[in-house]
Amino acid sequence: MTAPLSSVLDTRIPILSAPMAGAAGPDLVAAVCNAGGYGVLPLWHKPMDGFVADLAQAQAATQQNFAVNINVANPYKDQLQACIDHKVHAVSLFWGMDTDAIDMAKDGGLKVLYSVGTSQEAKAAEAAGADVIVAQGWEAGGHVWGRVSSLALIPAVVDAVNIPVVAAGGIADGRAMAAAMMLGASGVWVGTRFLASTEATIHETYRQRILDAREDQTEWYHELYDISWPDAPHRALKNSTSQGWHQAGAPKPGQRPNEGQVIGHRPNGDPVERYQSYTPFSGTTGDVDAMSLWSGQGVSQVRQVMSAAEIVDELYRDAQTALQNGRSIL
Repeated sequence: MTAPLSSVLDTRIPILSAPMAGAAGPDLVAAVCNAGGYGVLPLWHKPMDGFVADLAQAQAATQQNFAVNINVANPYKDQLQACIDHKVHAVSLFWGMDTDAIDMAKDGGLKVLYSVGTSQEAKAAEAAGADVIVAQGWEAGGHVWGRVSSLALIPAVVDAVNIPVVAAGGIADGRAMAAAMMLGASGVWVGTRFLASTEATIHETYRQRILDAREDQTEWYHELYDISWPDAPHRALKNSTSQGWHQAGAPKPGQRPNEGQVIGHRPNGDPVERYQSYTPFSGTTGDVDAMSLWSGQGVSQVRQVMSAAEIVDELYRDAQTALQNGRSIL
């Protein structure tokens, strides 16, 4: 028997906020946790002083459990040790299989959530000691490890392992959450919907693009926004950068139109180049619409700015209604 997700994560509502670097800070994570969900804090991209400061801020803002997101393709041992030292509840590991990271986390008393894109990866993570599998479908926004749609991936992973599976990719409302649960998932991992939360730290131009977008206005790219993070497939909203790239015949890096052009600046004044992997957050200046506007295919269900707590409540309530209606139809 698979242990309930609620008992593994010690949380009331099986909704996890996706670790969207540059968008999901301590305030968003704490708000999700305080609403009964489970926040996942993206810290792997931070220097150690920023890593520890954000971790402390989140712990001060909630007494509930949350996870810290760590990229195992980068040096991670100092970050993982900081999580152990600060008695974080769990780590969310992603971007490849690293059993040493699982061993270190488990030895330090942490729960481990592992993101996968196939059932084989799920089996390997379970065998290595992971407590929860995050099955990321191709519909997901931001950097996307998997190549299989959620509809096919979720049941395949559920059938492959005996630990809770959290569904990720394209889940932005209660109907999608209900569908994932019917496929066997124990919970859901929600990103794009939380971009329209009051706690998300993104630029208002980016937020408005999310609110206005249709389901066909995202695109999966292998290497478009590759500056600062090469060879990392991703999904983002179509914009002037992607349009110009397509019109030029989708050339490889080094041959793209306006490559090296500075299109804006970070709040600290550092330049943002066209084709850079960068989440435009509050205080960014320049042509924000031309930057990497990460978004999943569930974006058409995102039409209103709400607090993170209201989003958690609405998703959970609407999922329960959808499940009840589904049973009555059958």
